Amino acid sequence: MRARIAVLAGDGIGPEVTAAALHCLRAVAGRFGHELELEELPFGGAAIDAHGDPLPAATLAACRAADAVLLGAIGGPKWSAPDAPVRPEAGLLRLRRELGVYANLRPVKVHAALASASTLKAEVVEGVDLVFVRELTGGIYFGDKTRDAVRATDLCVYTAAEIERIVRAAARLARARRRRLTSIDKANVLETSRLWRAVCQRVVEREFPDVTLEHSLVDAAAMHLIRRPRDFDVLVTENMFGDILTDEASMLAGSLGLLPSASLGDGRRGVYEPIHGSAPDIAGRGIANPFGAIYSVALLLKHSLGLAAEAAALERAADTALSQGARTADLVPAGARHLSTRAAAEAVVSSLPPRP
Repeated sequence: MRARIAVLAGDGIGPEVTAAALHCLRAVAGRFGHELELEELPFGGAAIDAHGDPLPAATLAACRAADAVLLGAIGGPKWSAPDAPVRPEAGLLRLRRELGVYANLRPVKVHAALASASTLKAEVVEGVDLVFVRELTGGIYFGDKTRDAVRATDLCVYTAAEIERIVRAAARLARARRRRLTSIDKANVLETSRLWRAVCQRVVEREFPDVTLEHSLVDAAAMHLIRRPRDFDVLVTENMFGDILTDEASMLAGSLGLLPSASLGDGRRGVYEPIHGSAPDIAGRGIANPFGAIYSVALLLKHSLGLAAEAAALERAADTALSQGARTADLVPAGARHLSTRAAAEAVVSSLPPRP
């Protein structure tokens, strides 16, 4: 097949992990006989420096025309001053809204070979295989904001329609897995959460009677993610809660650098990115973990290009590389030998099957 991928490498370690992921993507395309057009575009802080806008019009147009978008990471101290006129994150929020990608899938799976990399006991994290479905285009991140010298406000708004569509996405996923869905809210305090809980209950009861639904307050969910993570299957929650909880959940796997994400809407085009940030403190050193970006490419192949076999082959190759000892600096004790970002990607490519 032929496909067009918009590549937004971004800032910090973004260009490094994106280059590693593209190396794997090109290898998969070559082995399976696909033609990919990869268009690299300015985005984030780099785009602010070059164009005064974190999401230039030409970048957005190219993303709209692409079959999928691969994103590295954005942001950094250079653009994060309190009085900064524009921030890289504003471009990311606008990209999500403009492309209509409201469902953010964040799988968390603990590799047996990396159980010791987690800060939790191996018997707690062994066998963990869960997926967060985070609502991505509503809530407090998109609400009206005010700030002066003595007062600031951030408005959190959700509509029933926004909740319905994200719950349906999560319930469909749960139906294809272990048929267990946990909805996370703060319904004992927040009106938005009370609406969330009521709508979630109605949608699942009426449309997904074969899915078991559990409600959990966000503070309890945060505790149970550490205490009994194997009990979870699919978790659905609002924007800010999902942002926070998935970073917590990354520690189950051993490193933030391991986890991918897929931001999807009603069509096939999606935005794919590792969940980590730009890590400016290690940028340019060639030690960033590329596995989150590589697993994000596997999600891209599956969800946007419909190449399930190719996605599975890349995921297996990454799993094999980790099982055979491919480790970046974040996965080993301080001072221990480790692979560079590029060498880790090479280990994945070497584990790919030969061309069919």
